[in-house]
This record gives sequence, structure tokens and C-alpha cells, in this order.
Amino acid sequence: MVEITLTVNGQTHHVEVEARWLLADVLRERLGLTGTHLGCEQGVCGACTVLLNGRPARSCLTLAVSVDQAEIVTVEGLAEPDGSLHPVQEAFWQEHALQCGFCTPGFLMTAAHFLNENPNPTRQEIREALSGNLCRCTGYQHIVNAVERAAASMRREGQSHDIS
Repeated sequence: MVEITLTVNGQTHHVEVEARWLLADVLRERLGLTGTHLGCEQGVCGACTVLLNGRPARSCLTLAVSVDQAEIVTVEGLAEPDGSLHPVQEAFWQEHALQCGFCTPGFLMTAAHFLNENPNPTRQEIREALSGNLCRCTGYQHIVNAVERAAASMRREGQSHDIS
């Protein structure tokens, strides 16, 4: 066992891990943050996407020992400290951009990061940014609409929701 230190959603955790454990497993099993979903466990579907030092990362492919001292944001850390929803979460709700919800956390994390990088995206840019996340239920139209709505909301409010 190796002890690592992670800052997850602004809170520091000291966790003993085995060298073979994945970040997704540590988040879910050791820290109880079950919003990070495991779908394909091969880095293809994007359901396990978290922000790792400010960048989207597949937690199902990331060895926990390799992220000692890292800052991680999971879907549980996306909402504001007062509990209000992040604009991307609000837009997903308003646009009915989820059905079964399994892929939603990965889409939310990817979209939130993308909008911090590109606050005025075209629909094509949104589609490209989300192309690494898979959904079996929605057909993507509502998801693209939600990201477009979130971008407009963030611009209107003059907000940058830096989640890194």
C-alpha cells in the first residue's frame, strides 16, 4: 500500500492505495463519490470523466498512485458551495439532456471545462468537444442544446465558473 494525497472538490484526502488501483475506484470506493460512473472501463465512453489538475481525464484509465498531490474535481464538486447548480447542470435539467443519467456526469464535466475554455462556441464546436463522451439514450441533440444554453447563460451573467 502507498499513501497518496488528493485534493478532491477542494477537500484534502490522504488515502492508502494499491499500485494497481484506478482513480475511479478510489473516488467511488474509498471516498464515496459515486457520481463518477464506470461504463466501459476502457476510456471510450467518458462516463468516468473528472477534472485532473484542471483538465478532463478518464479516471478509469488513471492509476491512483500517478496522481499523488493532484487536484481533482468530480461531478459532486461542480455545484456552487451554496448548493446552487452550475449553469451546465441547470441547462441539462432545463433542456432534458439526460434520460437514464448514466453518462451525464462525464458530459457535465467535459462541458463545464469546455465552456471555461470556449465561452462562445458554435454548435459544431460543442459537438466536437463532446465527441469523446457516449450516450445511448438521448441522440445528443438535447445535450448540445444544453451546452449552448449554458454558454449563453454564462455569457449573460458575465460568469466564469472556474472549476479547476
